[in-house]
Parts: sequence; C-alpha cells; structure tokens
Amino acid sequence: MLKAMQLHISPSLRHVTVLPAKGFKEFIKVKVGSKRLSYRMVFYCLLFLTFLLRFVFVLTAIDTIDGERKCSTLGCLGKKIGPRILGKRLESTVPEVIYQVLEEPSEQTEIQTRPESPQTFNEFIAEMKDGRPDAKTFAVKLKAMVTQLEERTRTAKIQEYLYRHVTSSSIPKQLHCLTLKLAHEHSINSNARLQLPSPDLVPALVDNSYFHFVLASDNILAASVVATSLVQNFIRPEKIVLHIITDRKTYAPMQAWFSLHPFTPAIIEVKGLHHFDWFTKGKVPVLEAMEKDQKARSQFRGGSSAIVANKTEKPKIIAAKLQALSPKYNSLMNHIRIHLPELFPSLDKVVFLDDDIVVQTDLSPLWDIDMNGKVNGAVETCRGEDKYVMSKRFKSYLNFSHPLIAKHFDPSECAWAYGMNIFDLQAWRNTNISHTYYYWLQQNLKSDLSLWQLGTLPPGLIAFHGHVHAIDPFWHMLGLGYQDNTTLSEAQSAGVIHFNGRAKPWLDIAFPQLRPLWTKYVNFSDKLIKSCYIRAS
Repeated sequence: MLKAMQLHISPSLRHVTVLPAKGFKEFIKVKVGSKRLSYRMVFYCLLFLTFLLRFVFVLTAIDTIDGERKCSTLGCLGKKIGPRILGKRLESTVPEVIYQVLEEPSEQTEIQTRPESPQTFNEFIAEMKDGRPDAKTFAVKLKAMVTQLEERTRTAKIQEYLYRHVTSSSIPKQLHCLTLKLAHEHSINSNARLQLPSPDLVPALVDNSYFHFVLASDNILAASVVATSLVQNFIRPEKIVLHIITDRKTYAPMQAWFSLHPFTPAIIEVKGLHHFDWFTKGKVPVLEAMEKDQKARSQFRGGSSAIVANKTEKPKIIAAKLQALSPKYNSLMNHIRIHLPELFPSLDKVVFLDDDIVVQTDLSPLWDIDMNGKVNGAVETCRGEDKYVMSKRFKSYLNFSHPLIAKHFDPSECAWAYGMNIFDLQAWRNTNISHTYYYWLQQNLKSDLSLWQLGTLPPGLIAFHGHVHAIDPFWHMLGLGYQDNTTLSEAQSAGVIHFNGRAKPWLDIAFPQLRPLWTKYVNFSDKLIKSCYIRAS
C-alpha cells in the first residue's frame, strides 16, 4: 500500500519538499505562509503529481516492451528501484533445477567420469553453444566436467607427494659418492685419521667457559655446512666447541672430512654413538622405542603403495602419512637429543643444531638469555607474520580425538620448534623429562600410533611441557624446506634458517631461490666435492 506524503511548497514557489504524512487525508495537504488556500498552489500541486504519474507510466511501458531478455537503461532502473520501494527482493534468474543437480551427491547422479565429458572449459563452452541444451543437461555436463577435473587434480597432487617422498627418502648419488671416497681416505690416508680434537685441546670439551654446540647427523655435507656457517659468523670462533655425533657406519667418513678440513681456531669433536659407554651397556630406551616404532609403522601403514591407493582421504592427509614413513622420523640421530644430559655429563648448557640449518649470525648471545629456570629455549611456532609456518599449536601435532591426549593437554597451546634449541642441562637433570618422553612413546605404540603420526616433536612437546622458555623468532626461521612463501630477503634477515621439510637444500627438489643460502657455505672447488660432481645447481 502506497504511503501518504506531505507536499511542502514555499511561498515563493522556489522550494518543493515531499515528506511522509500520517494518513491519506494529509497526502495533498498544501502548507503556505498564510492559512488561506491558493488556487495557484493547487494548480502547481496537480502539475507535479501529473509529472510523477507520467514518469511511472513510462517506466512500466519500457519494462513491458523490453521483455525478459533485454533491459534498457530506464527499464533496468525501474526493475531495481521498484522492488525496493515496494519492499520486495529480486528473485534469482538461475533455474532451480541447476541447484538440484549440483547439490546431489555424485554417486546419486549420472555424472560419473565418462570419455564424452568435456575435457576443458573451452570444450564445454563449444559443446553448450552447439547443443543449446536445457538447464538440467547443462548442469549435468558442467558437474561431470568439474568432477573429472577434480579427480585429475587430486591424482596429480598425490603423485607429486609420492615423488617428493621417494626423492627425500633416498640418498643422492653425489652424497653417497662423497661418503665412499671419505671412507677410502680414512683407510689409506693417516691425515684422515687424526684425533679430533688434538690431545692438547681435549680439556676444552668439558670446559663450560666455551660455547658448546651439539650436532647429530649422518650427512657429512650437511654437517660441514652447519660447521662452516657457525664458525664463519661467530665473533670469537676460538671459543667454539662443536660436538658432532654420528652413527657407526658414518663415523670414519665423518672423521675423515673434518680431519682433512680443519676449522681452526674452532674445536671440533667427532664421536660415534658406539663410543659412549652408557649407550653400549644394557637396554637403551631410545633403541627399544625405535625398533618397536619401526615394526608398528610397517604393519600399520602398509607402505607407500597402500597409502597412495586410498581413494577417500584428502591429498594433505596422504602427504602426512607418506612423510611419516620418512627414514628421518625413525632415525637414531633424530631421537638422540633426548639423551643430552647423559651424553655430556660435565656440561651445563649446550645449543643443539639440526643438520638442515644454516647459521647466519653470531650465536654467542644465546648464552646471555635468561632461561628463568626452564630447560629448553625454543622459538614458538604459533606467533609470527608467516601464518603458513607460524600457526602450529598442539592440535597440529597431537590427536585430540583420542581421550588420552584430550585429557592431559590443551589443543590451543602454542607449539615450539626443534632445530635450534638452547638446553640448560643442569635444570634438565632435575626433571623427569626423559622418562616422560619414553612413557608417551610407549603409549603411542600401544595405541597403534593413534596419539600422533610422525616425528620426535610430538613426544618432545609432551616431555618438555612446562619446561620451555620462548626466545625471539629471529634466532630460528622455519619452513624453508616445505614452502616457498618465504622471500630471499626475509630469510637473509634471520639469525638461523631451517630447511625443515622434504625440499632439503642438497636435493634437486630444493626451492631454487632459497638454495643459495645453503650452497654459499659449500666449497665447490674442493677436490672431493668436484670428484663427486656436487654442484651449486
């Protein structure tokens, strides 16, 4: 129903104002300066109303002439303004049958992937123009094409994850070549068998006035890059003690490399796990846990073929399961950090470094950080500008659908990173962190790996819970091995960069714009490097 209006006309006839009125009787009420009604005012009022009626008539007529398919400027204006004045909303011009077809589950429609389905968007447009189908046929064809393209995209993505898994899990022939040549040097060259460190420097290994770093690795080239970047960027390299721990098979080549490539004035120690008395006597929890974990994973997961063959899981879930099969996550070098207090009983504080990091600044200020009685100084991974990397909380690693996890932990609690950690060994020895670590490893094995899927970080988050001191993110930038969103300038501004992820810098799948940050610390003119055809790109 059309609401009444007030028409206010100024005495000079220069201003006309239309306002809502209370009722129909007030619709054509004319107010002037005096109370007397002027015939001249009535005349102008009727003239104005005639103009309004003609305008409405023209809009209606043009709308009718335009029809449904065409729309002139005035006609469209009428369509847009009319419903708003009358309080109505425009109805969708998309046929309802299209929504019905698109909303039906794929298995209940006849749009399963067929050879005759359009393969590209251009083919689809050409077919629609030629056939001029009805709305339902249009929707069925469109859904068939999109479904087919989605399936192809999913398959391609899974294949990409599988190839990356295979590449990242294998040892490049260049690195294998370097290990073999160094083993040969160790057997024939006395200079490759030098004691590390020299006897006169042995007291520094337990001297807490030095800056002690620990690196556990079986990758010789990677360990060399860590050592080179650490020493070159340290203000007082003569105060560095780098303890390199490796396994039995890599010990001789590792010793040969650091014997033939001294890092003077820094002090380098190379030890195999078989050199630690406590590790060779009795039962070692880390070894038992690794053996059980390896058996459970092989039975539970069924290998990469079974993972890829799953047709229902999302590609990201498949990628996570493939990553769980990586040898890194069942490597002794990855688990050994939980035994640092036993490995170095005379040391008070150490900085632990992963072998896929690069040091870009002087790390001596790490010893000045007040840990406030905490054991583990680490960068938190739930705060920062890079949301893709710095958005990790406990729920990112632990399965909170399991009652055991849900009962003890908060899913929104901030996670932290392994890779560059300050460990206060004195404070550690007063806790039960190691015991807690192995308790939860056993619980995960008993639950068929349902508490978490991969890595040493989930049990580390649990074991160090309440014992972590957050340090500035400058000291540890993550994600350079699994995403290329990080720019070169951002990476260069960090104190330590971490190539965590599959795209390790020594692999062909490394991100080309980030790899030079690692290769700058490799001496490609070295005789052994050249003989194994290790190149910058």
